[in-house]
Amino acid sequence: MQQLQETVGPRTVPPPDGASDVLRDAIAGTPERILQRMRWLREVPDSEAGWLALIAASDQAMAREVRAAIDQSAASVERDEIAGVTVYHVTPDEIDPEHEGHLFVHVHGGAYIFAGGEACVAEALAIALGTRMRALSIDYRMAPRHPYPAAVDDVVAVYRHLRTGRPARSMAMGGSSAGGGLTLSAVQHLIEQGVEVPGALFVGTPGSDLSGTGDTIFTNQGVDRNIPFYNGLIEGALRLYAGGRSLKDPRISPIYGTFDGFPPTLLATGTRDLFLSNTVRTHIKLRQAGTPADILVYEGASHGDYLHELASPESQHFLAELDRFFTRHLRVSKPVKKMMAHMDSALGLNL
Repeated sequence: MQQLQETVGPRTVPPPDGASDVLRDAIAGTPERILQRMRWLREVPDSEAGWLALIAASDQAMAREVRAAIDQSAASVERDEIAGVTVYHVTPDEIDPEHEGHLFVHVHGGAYIFAGGEACVAEALAIALGTRMRALSIDYRMAPRHPYPAAVDDVVAVYRHLRTGRPARSMAMGGSSAGGGLTLSAVQHLIEQGVEVPGALFVGTPGSDLSGTGDTIFTNQGVDRNIPFYNGLIEGALRLYAGGRSLKDPRISPIYGTFDGFPPTLLATGTRDLFLSNTVRTHIKLRQAGTPADILVYEGASHGDYLHELASPESQHFLAELDRFFTRHLRVSKPVKKMMAHMDSALGLNL
């Protein structure tokens, strides 16, 4: 059968009138940024040394931004090691009493190869401050030196260790982009291993399907200001993570796996997000499996924009919704809080 295709020519896409002034102004001010990102995303290294140099330069630049944000924030960040994996404790100066005893286990994004070291803390810091909840960001191993399953193994190992000192329902897990995809994969692994899963998940614009499948991979091409297209650097990074496996392997793209037994999940995306299809397809899979799942779709927002413009009403709304979602689904009794405080101290978790 011949496959029908639509060819879309040049378009004029104005800043979205339905978005907030802050987000709309940010979008209007980024044409040159989009062109720069397009040029950067087309430059695919042809050797492991080239990839490692690119990753190091990107991570160093991101780490400088993160250190500056930490210095200006009302939170502390401490490096640690759990189960042989580097982690970062993010502790707001003021903890919401509703979240005393709760922990957000953060899985960072970065196309499965970027945002290692201190750079991994950026999203965790924003969420910890926005919810006034402790967070722990996992600096998992990454390709090209450590392809799948290293990242998933590290997330699972840290979570299993945390479970020795606190109830599963006292923890939420999640992250955006690659962090969302790894969260889904890690929970699938935990269910296979018979380990009790976290009390709630946050899955933002996830890498749930790394194969380039999805309507908005095409319809939002050139419209998403953060990842304008899939081909090139992004696809190359995803193939490094896959380590020779098919990008439709359920272990690589969790959308093709089972979602039975998943905890309540909050998803976030935007109408200009290249991964909008990934997000809505994941939402449907969760609902079909009987999981309570909510989805936030922000007008005019590109990949991850719900946290890229923290002063915007969209970001403030997202953080408030995430806070309410965690408050609704996480549980820990007062006696257990006291027990966890003693356990955390004994284990040196500083939580």
